[in-house]
Amino acid sequence: MRYDDLVIPDTSVCRAALEVATRYHTPSLLNHSIRAYLWAAAYAPEHGIAFDAELLWVSAMLHDIGLAAEFDSHTVPYEEAGGHVAWAFCAGAGWPEERRQRAAEVIVRHMWAEVPVEQDPEGHLLELSTGMDISGRNTDRIPDGVRQEVLRRYPRLEIAGEFAACIADQGARKPDSFAGGFVRAGIAQRIAANPLDR
Repeated sequence: MRYDDLVIPDTSVCRAALEVATRYHTPSLLNHSIRAYLWAAAYAPEHGIAFDAELLWVSAMLHDIGLAAEFDSHTVPYEEAGGHVAWAFCAGAGWPEERRQRAAEVIVRHMWAEVPVEQDPEGHLLELSTGMDISGRNTDRIPDGVRQEVLRRYPRLEIAGEFAACIADQGARKPDSFAGGFVRAGIAQRIAANPLDR
């Protein structure tokens, strides 16, 4: 598989989601969001996973929006805050209630240890791809023909240090969240050792 083989949706909703991500994310988090979609889109066809490209793209663009200062909640974990933002965004885009809820679910589930593919293919793919991009888990599953071109187009910039700081902050303020558990399990060391940064 090559980069040009990837399914990259181009709908008005996808363009709007990218605009929101560009407005509220740092350049490192924006590129991470785009790579998360691209790693998922590269993995899926090679493993026989059919997915809704528009839903996955919107979810990927907004999955870390709860880390932005403007949307950082003091009451719920950042992935839940992001799910609420996605629900509101998708309502504004005219998506039916069930589809809005799917976007919120995919975002919340990207922090799970595992999302069953048969239950939620988009959630499975986003959980897998964000793990690849942040902690380096399963990066050997990224097709070689895609990896170099994606990293060239959407470089990693300062994602390792920036995300480590974000997750440490979330974990300190919300110790019972997934972020808190990841911090206690040593995610900072895994981020620092990500083979995508070599």
